[in-house]
Amino acid sequence: MSAGRVRQPWRAIRNGCVSEFVIPALGTGVAGWGDKQTGYGTSHTREDILQTYRLCLDSGLNFFDTAEPYEASERLLGECRKVDGRPILIASKFAPPLTRFSRKRSLLEALDQSLERLSVESIDLYQIHWPSPRLKIDELMDALAEAVHAGKVRAVGVSNYSAPLMRQAHARLARYGIPLASNQVRYNLLHRYPETNGVLDACRELHVALIAYSPLEKGILTGKYRGKGTPAPRQLNIFHRLDPFGDTRGSVPALQRLLSTPRVLQRERLEPLFVVLEEIAHAHAKTIAQVALNWLLMKDEHIIPIPGAKNRRQASENAGALGWSLTEEEHACISQAEVAIR
Repeated sequence: MSAGRVRQPWRAIRNGCVSEFVIPALGTGVAGWGDKQTGYGTSHTREDILQTYRLCLDSGLNFFDTAEPYEASERLLGECRKVDGRPILIASKFAPPLTRFSRKRSLLEALDQSLERLSVESIDLYQIHWPSPRLKIDELMDALAEAVHAGKVRAVGVSNYSAPLMRQAHARLARYGIPLASNQVRYNLLHRYPETNGVLDACRELHVALIAYSPLEKGILTGKYRGKGTPAPRQLNIFHRLDPFGDTRGSVPALQRLLSTPRVLQRERLEPLFVVLEEIAHAHAKTIAQVALNWLLMKDEHIIPIPGAKNRRQASENAGALGWSLTEEEHACISQAEVAIR
């Protein structure tokens, strides 16, 4: 399967009419835009973000993913869109907190606020950020359907949903003649649970895109933390130990995850995999990160990785994952190397 393939268009409904739009094979996650914890204002600035945005569009990467909690990210994306002027595809998310009891109104109010921050009249893909213990799936899908028919949303998706929850969301939306467009879950070479927990199979069966967040495992799969003199960021420990979503964390008990060092932070354990990635990268004149992204792209046509980018170098490296393909033998070799270090 070619990493430069053309994807099947997504179906959208507006004012009762069906339209289609094509999502590129690779998107850009912009959650870190404007976030001071990720270096905004120190390691990168608004001008860096604008140059990153422009390079993404120059490379054909016009799909950007953000979310309601990342208010600064939404504002920066909206500003970039205004300054540059070229059309883009925007994905955002509603994060249902435990304290909201207004239900449908909460989602619709959050959507209006995102539209204002993004300075757009409609969002191309609006997703539920995670399953809610208080808001029923049917209620959330009903609210999304209302947003679609109001012309504020073109397509709807979910995030961090298990296969059974995906099917429930899909069935509810079908009542309104609206397809479930996507499920966004953590998926990368070091976190392959969607292959075994039914999520990837459900995406194939229901013709739903699997948007893969953290496709480079928070930078681990770039190889930049291989050296002993380069400590991994502290938040990686917290993120990988807690990993709150039961549909993506696998079968390791919570206490074991909390007390043990995550595999992705064990340099010696990962090194045999990096040796394989490095050899294949050298053969294609690519980077380890580009090989890791290409591995995901070749895995299945339903997968859309959304690596982050906060500067032109990162955006250029992401774009370099397209336009070429691993051989089937190389893809299998990488997969087997990952299994060997489990």
